[in-house]
This record gives sequence, structure tokens and C-alpha cells, in this order.
Amino acid sequence: MIYSIENELVKAKIDENGAELISLVLKEDGCEYIWQGDEKYWTGHSPIMFPICGRLVDGKYTYRGKSYELGCHGFARHSKFELASSSASEITLFLTSNEQTRAQYPFDFSLYVTFSLSSKALSVKYKVVNNDSKDLIFTVGAHPAFNVPLSSGEAFEDYYVEFSSDCDAVKLSLSERCFCDANDNLYAQGATKSIPLAHSLFDNDAIFLYNTSKEASLLSKKSKKGVKLTFDSFKYLGLWHKPKSDAPYICIEPWHGCPDFEGTDANFETKPDMIHMPVGYSFATSYKIEIK
Repeated sequence: MIYSIENELVKAKIDENGAELISLVLKEDGCEYIWQGDEKYWTGHSPIMFPICGRLVDGKYTYRGKSYELGCHGFARHSKFELASSSASEITLFLTSNEQTRAQYPFDFSLYVTFSLSSKALSVKYKVVNNDSKDLIFTVGAHPAFNVPLSSGEAFEDYYVEFSSDCDAVKLSLSERCFCDANDNLYAQGATKSIPLAHSLFDNDAIFLYNTSKEASLLSKKSKKGVKLTFDSFKYLGLWHKPKSDAPYICIEPWHGCPDFEGTDANFETKPDMIHMPVGYSFATSYKIEIK
């Protein structure tokens, strides 16, 4: 089922499969901001990363001496969510652990995703609840993809990503297999303020940064169209489109976690950047998309 929410300015659509945002339209001109998917490039729109962000070495990890298989970015993006509540401008969907999730991830949890509209902004909130009798180990991230260009007569290269303030952004160093290799470096010689877009930026896959400002905008040099993401509590921000292509979109991705390190021992309990949440607790995080 596809759910719709709207206010006087904006309309959004969310798929129950993966609780995935699949459309965000400005009513005044009908502009679609979310990438609509294309098998030539990438069929996703805005998948949820849970309970991991990125890849595991060999697609496996160990927990308390047992080995488990878990695909890239986890299983939430492939799971059917249930409706918790809805109104004209807000909806909450949820996923609860079941036999299928426990085979990949031996924990009892609930994951709630709330989408709410206010003016020209969409807020996306994740709430993870520990229903288990042991610490819940997880991370969570977002993967929204935006059409580039947003206006006719423009090119991909007319756009840039701009941070709200100068920052000594550090680039997460990734191996050829897209695993961390502990060779992180400053992204720019001086403080990073903006990143001009070019398809060649992604020839070696994603760019992941940390130590950035917590606000990043996708802007055009030729029009007033754009998107601003606010991601106060997230550690990493990723930029990506299909490598070595002319894909007409960019993903701007706030993540709490990161891919495995090359040579990891695959122990889930010592995996970097994982959240360890005690019994009976919950964890909430959110980001916001503002369009213009």
C-alpha cells in the first residue's frame, strides 16, 4: 500500500514496503524532489538503513559465538511495515521483530518511522525500542535520493552541496570493496563549505564525511530550486549516485553507523559506531528535508 500525507504546500507518498519515502512534491509547481527510480541507474528512492549501515565483510557477523548473514544496509528496507497512526499531514509506520528478522538479527525490537509535514518541510523520525532481555545492538541511517536537476534547462553540474558553515570535514576512507580502511583524511585543504557536483565525484563510489556542519543544502547556480537537510544527531553524511554513470540524482545520506573495517573480526559486539541500548530503553533520531 502507498500512503499519502499533505498540507497546503506539499504532498508526500510513503510505501509500506520499507516505510520508504517515494515522492515529495511541491504543489505550487508540481516539482518532484525524490528520485523516481530507474533500473539503468538505481531503483531506490529513500531506503532505511537498519540494523546496520553499509556492508559487512562477506555479508556476515558473529554474535555470542554464532554466525549470521545480513545484507548491505540491513533488512528494514525490504520489510513490510504496519500502520501505527495517521492524520492528514503525519503518518507513523512500524516494524516489529519476527521469525524472518530473528534469523538474520537475534534481537527483539520495534522500529517506528514517523513522517510529518510542516510548511515546505518533511521531518522523518526513527524510534527504536528494545523489546529484548539483553542489550539491543544496532545503528540506523537514511538514504534519500533527490532529482538533479530539479528544473528544466539545467545540468547536474549546475548544482552543488553547501554546508551551513565552514567545517573541517573528514572523509571516511573506503577500500575498493567499500569497507573502512582507517586512512581518513581532511576532505579539502582548507575548510569545506561547498562541494560542486560532477558525475566523476562518484567514480569510486560514495563520499562519506564526518565533522561537518549538521545542515547541508542541495543548491543550483541557475535557479532557486533546492533542498536543505538538517541532521543534528547523525555522525556521518554520505553523498552518492551510481558510480561511473551520468545518473540524474544524488543521495544525501545521514548515517549513525559505518561499513565494516577491512580485516574485521566480524564481532557485532565490538563493531564500531554501533548503538548498545539497554533493556527497556528506546532511541530516537530524526532529520528534516526542506524544499524550495
